[in-house]
Amino acid sequence: MAKATKKQALGRGLSALLNDPENDIKSAEDKGADKVVGNIVELDLTAVEVNPFQPRSSFNEEALKELASSIRELGVIQPITVRKLSFGKYQLVSGERRFRASKIVGLEKIPAYIRIANDQESLEMALVENIQREDLDPIEIALSYQRLIDEINLTQEQMSDRVGKNRSTIANYLRLLKLDPIIQTGMRDGFLSMGHGRALINIENTSDQLDIYEKIIGNSLSVRATETLVKNYKADGNKSVSSPKPKVPDFVKHGKKEIANHFGAKVDVKLAKKGNGRLIIPFSSEEDFKRIQKLIQGAE
Repeated sequence: MAKATKKQALGRGLSALLNDPENDIKSAEDKGADKVVGNIVELDLTAVEVNPFQPRSSFNEEALKELASSIRELGVIQPITVRKLSFGKYQLVSGERRFRASKIVGLEKIPAYIRIANDQESLEMALVENIQREDLDPIEIALSYQRLIDEINLTQEQMSDRVGKNRSTIANYLRLLKLDPIIQTGMRDGFLSMGHGRALINIENTSDQLDIYEKIIGNSLSVRATETLVKNYKADGNKSVSSPKPKVPDFVKHGKKEIANHFGAKVDVKLAKKGNGRLIIPFSSEEDFKRIQKLIQGAE
């Protein structure tokens, strides 16, 4: 009786396979899996959950709105990729921007490729897909490579095969993670290129790294000019190029902590020799910027 039911479900096609709990496909070996896995199907958005392994932690709100506008006019051109969790439940592997933009538009369904994958395979697919994006900053790529090493146990040679990059290229990205976190943030925010970062790696002293970083930003130095600056530093016997930093007054130390608590953000203070300075309040998105703006306006 069970076999007859199975055959009947297969005969009703792909829609029946996805909506028949008695014939639910749980692995690539199940009958009918070839009709589902690797094919494009229309899934309810409510049946898809976001990927906890998603390498990207933030999404540009303005870019999402632009994508939503495109989807409103043309639909979802490139399907998302999901893995099957259980009956009627799927998890994103790639395409979260399309998924989020489709929800903004109010779509009920979205085209999707279905894959059968465990947690490790899902993480690997998400990381590899993330690395191959064109809009990633160098640190984001480097972190994805590092996660493939730490969590998937891939060697650099194996990663080279997976992502189609030379092993030397992968090694150069990974070396960027040795830079001071402040410099890494500068690269993520677009103030420095990978070329700048590769030049700064050759400076072992962290304070000198940061001093050269400030010179790059302050003087808009090119990669070549940065390489020359680093070369001169090393030729000078690695003597410190840092100038003495102004002592941070107590009122700044205490006030900085209170301001950070008020805005819910880690603020930074830049002091000049004359006692004046700048207060820097970072934001992660348009929404976060508006939140801080409201707090400032409310304080007035």
